[in-house]
Amino acid sequence: MHLSPPLQPMLARSVEGLPSPGASGRLVYEQKVDGFRALVFARPAPFIQSRRGADLGPAFPEIMRAASELGVEAVLDAELVVWAGRGLDFTALQQRARRRGPSAERAAATSPAHLVVFDLLELSGTVLMDQPLARRRALLEELFTTRRLSAPWALSPQTTDQDVARTWLDPAWGAVGVEGAMIKDFGGRYRPGDRGWLKARSRTTAEGIIAAVTGTVRAPQTLLLGSPDPAGTGRLRLIARSTPLSRSASAQLGAALHPAGPDHPWRGLRFSAGWGTSEPLAFRPVVPELVAEFTGDTAVDGGRYRHPVRYLRVREDMAPSDVHT
Repeated sequence: MHLSPPLQPMLARSVEGLPSPGASGRLVYEQKVDGFRALVFARPAPFIQSRRGADLGPAFPEIMRAASELGVEAVLDAELVVWAGRGLDFTALQQRARRRGPSAERAAATSPAHLVVFDLLELSGTVLMDQPLARRRALLEELFTTRRLSAPWALSPQTTDQDVARTWLDPAWGAVGVEGAMIKDFGGRYRPGDRGWLKARSRTTAEGIIAAVTGTVRAPQTLLLGSPDPAGTGRLRLIARSTPLSRSASAQLGAALHPAGPDHPWRGLRFSAGWGTSEPLAFRPVVPELVAEFTGDTAVDGGRYRHPVRYLRVREDMAPSDVHT
């Protein structure tokens, strides 16, 4: 029996902080890196599948070659990443995903991709998904050792030490592309499509100018936060969108915000409703006079938070000119 694409990957749900291993000690922690999920079908005719089933192979020819030259047929679960000197570069990874043909080959030479592998689903025709994670990990480590795998292959760090895993939640790790930690059951089997794993993200606090809202100004649902252009142009750039506000926060902000006039810097601009979609977001500009403190994860691209941030409070001690990125 062989696994064939498309194959649904096993998924995770978010948690705040790291759960304790407990008396059973069955939990294991792995680094969560900032990349594209990739299922690698390492065969003479390899296939690199995205989380949603798309074919990533044409954009990453060096990964296709590595998969075809592995020396044993296998199916691996991994994160596809691009290293850019001081850390992982998600923007460069996105740009690479759009390239094909000679352009993809040039990008492979200048911005090579790597696979951070964390699971082994099939080896030499034996499907391993019903095997416990401990067994799959042992076979994965043996594969790396016996095949002497090196770049573009990388083995995901794993530990049973909660204190070690807690260090991965430090924003300093986030700055180089480690988003946090995955938490898994060492005895668990691989369940495609099931959110049976947990993930805890590295988080940090920052400030942004409340420049627009969704919903109404008197009853805002989410906030659009901006910061002054660091180039000194006087423009306001979008840095984050908040998660839905609580009822009390909506009421508090609705009493303090004011509709913006026609000179608002975002008047007439279009923002997407979500990351990776072109659907426009319906928003209402407000006078950019209040500064909000928020908490967000460390996935920041070009100064913009990729995931929604959580509003904490208004910083009455700060003026918009005090906000810096």
